[in-house]
Amino acid sequence: MIETFHYNLSMPIKSLRKIKTEIISPPKVGEIVEGKILERGRSSIFLDLGPKGIGIIYGKEFHVAKDALKNLNIGDKILAKVINLENEKGYRELSLAQASQEIAWEELRQIKEKGEIIEIQIKGANKGGLIAELKGIQGFLPASQLLPQNYPKVTDAEPAKIAKALQKFVGQKMKVKIFDVNQKEGKLIFSEKLTKKEKTEKELIKYKVGDVVEGEISGVTSFGAFIKFGEDLEGLIRASEISEGKGESPIEILKIGQKVKAKIVEIINNRIYLSLKEK
Repeated sequence: MIETFHYNLSMPIKSLRKIKTEIISPPKVGEIVEGKILERGRSSIFLDLGPKGIGIIYGKEFHVAKDALKNLNIGDKILAKVINLENEKGYRELSLAQASQEIAWEELRQIKEKGEIIEIQIKGANKGGLIAELKGIQGFLPASQLLPQNYPKVTDAEPAKIAKALQKFVGQKMKVKIFDVNQKEGKLIFSEKLTKKEKTEKELIKYKVGDVVEGEISGVTSFGAFIKFGEDLEGLIRASEISEGKGESPIEILKIGQKVKAKIVEIINNRIYLSLKEK
């Protein structure tokens, strides 16, 4: 007996398109899909994914997202990530938490591309810089990317002392730009310097190597002293450019708040180096 396939002429065109779409473009593992909540259980949620089938969030994925899921109702739409095309019951296994991470990384990439200034709250500090979180992703603000006035000016550059100096920023809010974002490496780097880059560059145009400036000592360390001058510029006077005397530490010669005149000897990558010896 030959089996024949009976085509239902009464089937709506919309339904036929739905079937065609499902056949042509099934979901892929890692894909972000939109689903409508069909049913809720004590430890699971079923989603209508349209032509992509029925999805389920359960087990560990339900547990890690339970706070976000508890306020959702039947009919609500959410985005989830496909982590298994088909389980033993034929459902697409989904993750809300992983989808949130994917979306967050994409939003961070867009923020960087647009060069937006954002506000972060400092959660912690170590010898290398400050720790903060943005959109649920932990990021790092290196000490080298702080504005000059916030850079830790400790006497001998000991890591423990730098970490201690940076602790004062914990709990504070800072305006930054995203310096680097790399989801694959789990890297999110902030920069406070970038928020003032254009202003700094415009201010720097006024100065050239050989100019003598008058400013105020804003920090003194064993390796040199920082001088603040102009509208909002800060440069470094290396220890070797402070005094002719051998063995003298900058700490013994200069004090914070002291007014001095210094000569610009180098401008490298928007960093200014000065000398008290050549003025």
